[in-house]
Amino acid sequence: MHCIGQVRGAELIQESNQTQVPGMSYRDATVYGLVEGITEFLPISSTGHLILVSEALSEQPKTKEHKEAINAYLIVIQAGAILAVALLYRKEIWSIALGILGLDPRGKRLGINLLLGFLPAAMIGPFLDDIIESALFGLLPIAIALLAGGLLMLWAEVRKKRQSTELSAANDKTLDDLTYLNSLCIGFMQCVAMWPGTSRSMMTIVGGYLVGLERARAAEFSFLLGLITLTAAAAYKGLTKWEVMRDNLELGPVLWGCLVAGMSAGLSVYWLVSYLTRRGLGLFVWYRVILSLVVFYFYFS
Repeated sequence: MHCIGQVRGAELIQESNQTQVPGMSYRDATVYGLVEGITEFLPISSTGHLILVSEALSEQPKTKEHKEAINAYLIVIQAGAILAVALLYRKEIWSIALGILGLDPRGKRLGINLLLGFLPAAMIGPFLDDIIESALFGLLPIAIALLAGGLLMLWAEVRKKRQSTELSAANDKTLDDLTYLNSLCIGFMQCVAMWPGTSRSMMTIVGGYLVGLERARAAEFSFLLGLITLTAAAAYKGLTKWEVMRDNLELGPVLWGCLVAGMSAGLSVYWLVSYLTRRGLGLFVWYRVILSLVVFYFYFS
């Protein structure tokens, strides 16, 4: 009986080892969190960077389910960045909440503008989710999006500087000046950022430029719109991919990555508003172009 028990115990250990999932280490979770937090609200594409980092961290072959779980986590990890922005812009969020209750007309108008900005992505996103994940989560699509986005930002920045020179920066709009049509236009531009490597932040900031917002206000509208869009995307991905994430990723590293993303996102947002006011988008144009060339090189080599 003792020998039978030993044999059975050995079989259980062997079965456990065979069914052990690849998981995700705290080191990888820290890297994902830092990359997500730093890049989420900068106009350089957080999803694109996370996919590139995921490729770099792939030391051993993964199962299809594990890869699917990692891809889902690259969206869910945005929850940390969402919390950081919610804390930084708590006054605006409180104003919107009062507006919903009919106690703050300005907050009500801003809330409606944000909902209109979110509407196009809410309508289009669920239909394209599987197509985007299967066709665009790769090096070549990201390289193309990085380069195209950099050129778009260059054009938008040159246009903004020319308008400021000709019309005076005093004519730039604030968030209070946004019309409902302006917000809807920004929302449609945000849909382009569903292509990884494009950058939701970049498209909404450029959209803000095009409808006449001053630089800092364009960034702030992008952050606030991101609260709704990223929350919806993270919740949708978390609900639809919960089982595969539960079976392939441990809870500890998942939560740790979100926490790291939140702390680094807070610093990133604080810095970006100040930088855009003084310098504009030029630095990010060159960063995107150089990074796209590096990714093209690795893809074709």
